[in-house]
Amino acid sequence: MKSSDLGKEVIKKELPLIPKSPGVYRMINHKGDVHYVGKAKNLPNRLKSYVSEKSHIIRTERMLAQTHKIEITTTSNESEALLLEANLIKKFRPKFNILLKDDKSFPFIYIGNKDKWPQLAKHRGKKDKDGFYFGPFASAGSANWTIKMLQKIFQIRVCDEGTFKNRQRPCILYQIKRCSGPCVGYVDKVEYKNSVEDAIKFISGKSREIQKNLSKQMEESSEKLDFEKASILRDKIKSLNIIQSSQKINEANLVDADVIAAYKESGKTCIQVFFYRSKQNWGNQSYFPKHDPDQNISEIMSSFIMQFYENKNVPKLVILNHEIKDKKLIEKTLSSKEDKNISITIAKKGSKANVVSLAEKNAKESLNRKLYETNNNKNLFEGINKKFNIKNNISLIEVYDNSHIQGTNSVGAMITFGEDGFVKKRYRKFDIKTKGAEKD
Repeated sequence: MKSSDLGKEVIKKELPLIPKSPGVYRMINHKGDVHYVGKAKNLPNRLKSYVSEKSHIIRTERMLAQTHKIEITTTSNESEALLLEANLIKKFRPKFNILLKDDKSFPFIYIGNKDKWPQLAKHRGKKDKDGFYFGPFASAGSANWTIKMLQKIFQIRVCDEGTFKNRQRPCILYQIKRCSGPCVGYVDKVEYKNSVEDAIKFISGKSREIQKNLSKQMEESSEKLDFEKASILRDKIKSLNIIQSSQKINEANLVDADVIAAYKESGKTCIQVFFYRSKQNWGNQSYFPKHDPDQNISEIMSSFIMQFYENKNVPKLVILNHEIKDKKLIEKTLSSKEDKNISITIAKKGSKANVVSLAEKNAKESLNRKLYETNNNKNLFEGINKKFNIKNNISLIEVYDNSHIQGTNSVGAMITFGEDGFVKKRYRKFDIKTKGAEKD
């Protein structure tokens, strides 16, 4: 009996009990761990394919050889099965699935619309407060930069409610002209509200309209011989011009779109995601999904898209550089999730193709850097093996340190380094409960 026959026998026993409906199946090993999650339009037909096919690819053979149990969950339709599959892959992180390693939420910029004095803030997580959300931004750095620019031009407060209500005098942001001082009544409600509205227009891509209004106000102030106000407006226009010249305006006029490009080399893949909102490039992020070397880009991108958008808002347009598996089903599922029409296209010519080409170039460069760093790290581990004459191969290094304040409040910390660099999810902090401690 071949090793894969073990899994086939498990499936054969379960087949008569499985209903002919859409759903998700989970293959489980002898330890009780889920090592593969799959979805199907018709569960029995999909599972029969594992039994009937005489020759499978190596990955499938290994998967079947380790399968001791199978569990199913039926769904009302195929779209629901696709969403459940993405959710379960994130939950169980099965070894035979394509895995999205880094899946943090992206920052947004939030401006409240219910407050008397709206606050400008960076926001992550659920959008459970009334107001305007702008994003996503690819990094906290790009969101912070945008907030700083909005402060500089429109002088909107960034302090929290507690600080705002208890201030007796303006903070340093007022002194450096980054805030108009609403906390101490240095600006009236109407003027502050106009500044907030202008900031919303600006971040929505209507900067030319703002510039015209500021120029008109500056001329009016000059005619009234109010040169102090005119100089303030002049500085705002100057800052606006600097920002406009540095902003990455995209030639494809993408108002609400994500550009996703994949590049594969040496059995590894980098997927680059560019975020375009209000005709501006709001940054990009690199991802290195875990997969078998023989899996093709179409399959990798399909799995990536569903896992990526499982807990994120989907833009109206998603532009790719490769055809993907189940494209129509993914469109239908994401449209149902967002309650709006989502379009997934493959850019082949024109300005959109240029944008995709840029994303693919970034993916290639990021992957080359990743491969180079991984190779260097492997050489470092080999050097340690030789230096200390270690027989077993090292793949992970843990570094510990501890500290205390004159023998009290002892704490410890651990950082971890692997072949892919620092492994931050394995970092730990320890509270050390002792009567006394000595500094190491």
